[in-house]
Amino acid sequence: MTSLRFTVRNRRTVAAAGAVAAGLLVLSACDKPTPLATITVGRSTVTSEAACYNDGKALNASALKDCLKNKDIKSIKVDPDATVRFGVDPKIADKGWTLLMNGQPLTDSSHKTYRTVPGSVFFNQQYGATGSSTTVSIVEGSGSNATGLWSFKLKKDA
Repeated sequence: MTSLRFTVRNRRTVAAAGAVAAGLLVLSACDKPTPLATITVGRSTVTSEAACYNDGKALNASALKDCLKNKDIKSIKVDPDATVRFGVDPKIADKGWTLLMNGQPLTDSSHKTYRTVPGSVFFNQQYGATGSSTTVSIVEGSGSNATGLWSFKLKKDA
C-alpha cells in the first residue's frame, strides 16, 4: 500500500512540475509590455502602450514613418480652453521625449515625466492643425535615434 501512495504522489508531483514548466514556456513567448504614455484632460485619461517599440533600440526611419500613419489609436476629447497633460513612464523620460503634432515637432525634447500644453494649441492653424481632430505622438529618443512612438487622437470638444 505504501508503494502505491508513493507512486501516485510522484505522478502528481511530476504532473505539477510539468504544468509549471509549460506555464513558464507560455509566459516566455509573450511580448514584454512597452512603457506607457498617458494623456489627461480634466477628469478623462487615456493610456497606451507604444505603437512602435524596439525594446530600447533605434527604429529605422521607414518603421517610424509607418507608425505615424497608424489610424488605430486611442482618442480623447479636448476642450480648447482645457489644459492637456502628457505623462510618460520614467523609462521614456530617461531617454528624452518630444511631442509631435500631425508628425511635426511641437516641443523640444524633455527628460521630465510630464508636460502640459494648452488645449487650444491642438486646434490652432498656426501650429498646423486642420479640422476638429489632431494626432499627437510622443517620440522616445530623438531624430534618427527614436526608440518608441505612442500616438493619440485629440478630438475637439467645444
